[in-house]
Amino acid sequence: MMENKMTYKEAVEEIESIVKSLEDNKLDIDVLSEKVKRVAELIAFCKSKLHKTEEEVEKVLKSMEE
Repeated sequence: MMENKMTYKEAVEEIESIVKSLEDNKLDIDVLSEKVKRVAELIAFCKSKLHKTEEEVEKVLKSMEE
């Protein structure tokens, strides 16, 4: 479950950290599945954050046109 206070930057940094561990073969096979699930959660969080931000920017731009 995603933390309510997590920022986009923190999520990206955590993804990068997990990917780095994968690339360096530092992840134990016993936690691999857990980390892959976590990355999937983080990616979903980032997509949602980007989508919400895009909508907010579009609203602001539209209101400036009126």
